[in-house]
Parts: sequence; C-alpha cells; structure tokens
Amino acid sequence: MSQEALAGLIGRSESWLSQVERGLRSVDRLSVLLDLAKVLHTDVETLSGRPWRFAPNGAAMTDGLADVRRAFTRYDQLLGDSPPSTSSLTALRTSVADTHRDYQAAKYQRVITTLPALLAEADRLRGESANTADAREISLAYVSAYVVAAKLVTKLGATDLALLASDRAASEAYATDSLGAAGMAAYQVACALLRADQPQDAEHLAVRMAERLERAARSDRPTLVSLAGALWLIAAIIASRQTERDIAWARLDHAARLADMLGQDANYAWTAFGPTNVAIHRVSVAAELGDAGGALTAALDVDLTKLPAGLASRRAQTNLDLAWAHAQRRHDTEATLYLLQAEKAAPEAIAHNVIVQEMMRDMLARGSRASTNALAALAQRAGLLN
Repeated sequence: MSQEALAGLIGRSESWLSQVERGLRSVDRLSVLLDLAKVLHTDVETLSGRPWRFAPNGAAMTDGLADVRRAFTRYDQLLGDSPPSTSSLTALRTSVADTHRDYQAAKYQRVITTLPALLAEADRLRGESANTADAREISLAYVSAYVVAAKLVTKLGATDLALLASDRAASEAYATDSLGAAGMAAYQVACALLRADQPQDAEHLAVRMAERLERAARSDRPTLVSLAGALWLIAAIIASRQTERDIAWARLDHAARLADMLGQDANYAWTAFGPTNVAIHRVSVAAELGDAGGALTAALDVDLTKLPAGLASRRAQTNLDLAWAHAQRRHDTEATLYLLQAEKAAPEAIAHNVIVQEMMRDMLARGSRASTNALAALAQRAGLLN
C-alpha cells in the first residue's frame, strides 16, 4: 500500500505518515493507532512495539472527575427534583470567574472539586429565570460556566464530557443571540472535536466562526478581537496536526494581526489572547509539526513576563511544547529539563495532562536508569509512578 493510500484511509496527510515512518514524529493518539491497525490488519501492540496502557492520573483526580461526570448526567429538572437555587446572579458570576481564574492558574484539582456545585447552581438559576429581567444575563453566566467545564474535561482527556459541556454552552449561546458567547462556545466545541480526533469538523467550525467574529471585530470591541484571534490560533494548531505547514503559519500571521489590533497581552473572555500568546502558539505549531529546531527558534521570541498575572498554564505551555518537540526526536535529557521548568511554573500542568503523562511513560520506557532518574522523580510527583 502506498503512503498516499494509507494516509488517506486514516485521514492524515502523506507528509505526516512519511514523518512517522522516518521516525521524525510519533503517533501520540491511541485512536490513530487503532485506525492504522484496522487498515493494516494487525494490532496496536505490533505497531507500537509494546503493550498499550493508559496514563493514570492519580486517585484524587479520578474520584473528582467521577463527581463531575455525575453532575453532567443528573437531570433533576426533568424529574422535578431540583431544589430552589440558593445563589444570586451576582454570586454565580463571581463563582464562574473564580473558576476560570483557577483553571488558568493550572489549579485543576480545585476546579475539579468546585465544578459540580457550580454547574448545579448554573442549571438551577437558568431553570428559574424564564421570563425574568435577568434571564439573558443568567444565560450568559451559564455559557461561561459550561465553557470552563469544557476546558477542564478537555484538558483531562474526557472527550465525551468535553463534547457534552461545549454543546451545552453552544446551545445556550445561540439562545442568547450574543456573538461573544457564540465565540466562546465555538472555541470550546472546536477544542472538544479536535480532542475527539475530528479535525476536519473542528477546523470548519473554528475558521468559519473566526471569520464571522472578525467581521465585527474592532479595536473598541476587544472581546470580539480576542475571540477571533483565539479561534485563528486553534485553527493553526489543527492545520499543524494535519501537517498543513503553510496554512498553519498563515493562520498564525492572521492571529498576529488581530493581536496587533488589540495592542496588548490581555485576557478578554478568558482567552489569554495577545501578542505573547501568539508567540507561544508559534512554538506549539512548530512542535506539532515535529520541528524541534523551529520550536526552539520560536521560543526565543516568547517573553512570558508580558503575560497577565495568573496565567500559569500559559507560562508552562511553552516548556511543555519544547519538551514534546525534543521527545519526538528522542532528545530525552533536553525534554526532561523542559518538563521540570513546566512543573516549576504549574505543577498540575504535569500531573493532570494525559498527553504529557504518555510522553513521560514513553521516555521512561526507552531510557536507562542513569538517564531517567530526574524524570522518574518527576513522574512520581505527578502520580505516574508509585
């Protein structure tokens, strides 16, 4: 079977498959390995050369995520069992904002703990708000609550919950007739679709919504500028995962123009969008393309001191991308150093990121005891090793 035929059957580009065959990048998604195994009439263990295992994430996180899952699957309103709300619109807004800040500070365990009660209260207030003066404002707070929920479960790899949370945000955003709310929800739907290995659907939504927002974006509407820019950034990541190099860089340039319109590093609509975030995504795109040298060069232009306070997860991301770029080339010592830097900025970015944990396990499996002591200690702190 030709590279072109095989790549087409699994929904990837011929250049992506060529990089895998030449050892320039690894297949880091189980779903892609399953597709390859099916087409080639073999099994995953034959392709990967080792038994496939799932990255553990620690008992506390697992237990907490079960509580989050129950919050999604309870339909008390349908059963008439929903107790009256005990919060006001102001209190809900405050709780939603606090949860967004905790997420951006990479305090994922705290978000896991608070999310079930937050979603329950958002559901109750929304259910009680029909035909009230605050109905639209409560709907907007509801959208923001489910957006932060979608961010968390996408980060933790719970794809079914990510699709559910982002869909609830999107449905409510449509009802509010708010372009900003629609942009927030669309971004999370695109992230969830990408996490579910549906890049074409994610790309279509991200690009179309970015174009729609950009038509209304002006310097005196910074929220719309930020949302449009954030959508171009995720569209660039999607293109890079499909090894569409020129398209990815063009979309980054598009985002850069919007960042120039914004004129500063900001955090409108919880996007963390601005010139520095665009620079961070240039590193991410290079890493996604398997270009370790390009990632290192792009990292020289990242000045993390310009980011607004509290964005620990953004500060850690550049180091995680550089670690991944080096791990793709099997430069495990360099990858470990960047992981340690990421841990210093945001410990939970290591402990609660399934892709990072898969990367560490691969590095541990192929390294010698002498070369993996620091990595093993990091893996223990992250809950990957007992």
